[in-house]
Amino acid sequence: MKKVKGIIDRFEDDIAVVEINGKTQDFPKSIFPKEAEVGDVVIIEVVVDKKETEKLRKEIEELMNEVWED
Repeated sequence: MKKVKGIIDRFEDDIAVVEINGKTQDFPKSIFPKEAEVGDVVIIEVVVDKKETEKLRKEIEELMNEVWED
């Protein structure tokens, strides 16, 4: 689990533009609390979801098997 600190630079429609280490990155506005405002310092946590990853791998494998069937 990695945490990244950033500052909300601005909101554009459904996007929150966050400055992280001097560079801006776009995030869905919906991941932030409704009370988040421009200038707020936010902490963004990155977590790998192994269960969802495995589920997606299986779905892709099944699709590939369908495409490559003789």
